[in-house]
Amino acid sequence: MEEPQRTRSHTVTTTTSSFAENFSTTSSSFAYDREFLRTVPGLLIVAEIVLGLLVWTLIAGTEYFRVPAFGWVMFVAVFYWVLTVFFLIIYITMTYTRIPQGLCFNGSAFVLYLSAAIVDASSVSPERGNHNFNSWAASSFFAFLVTICYAGNTYFSFTAWRSRTMQ
Repeated sequence: MEEPQRTRSHTVTTTTSSFAENFSTTSSSFAYDREFLRTVPGLLIVAEIVLGLLVWTLIAGTEYFRVPAFGWVMFVAVFYWVLTVFFLIIYITMTYTRIPQGLCFNGSAFVLYLSAAIVDASSVSPERGNHNFNSWAASSFFAFLVTICYAGNTYFSFTAWRSRTMQ
């Protein structure tokens, strides 16, 4: 004997979303802070980027590989230049409200840039016939200026962190 066929009822629910819809809802929490570049920390970051670029381009344009100490200066200068550009983007887009402040970044940049500036200055020698002297001396000067900028941002990062922990 044949069983009667039962009609089965299936409910299927589908939802669709596009990448653009998801992107627009998630990016609405990101904001553009136009005023950041007018603050002292914003100006210091811009100065760090400009002066840091001068440090590593002045050294990179020479035969720095003949003096091993300049390899350290190049590493610190390029590494922190790239990270500083990254942090500028984070601050302008106000992403820093979602991640911890840059106290560790600025503090480590200050310490390592100070060591790089000292190495840079002590490696410059005014030997005759050394056509790299002016570039190396200028890079040393700018390395100390960048160090001062990172020290300033370390101070501002510390005070911002301290004010949040006191609340």
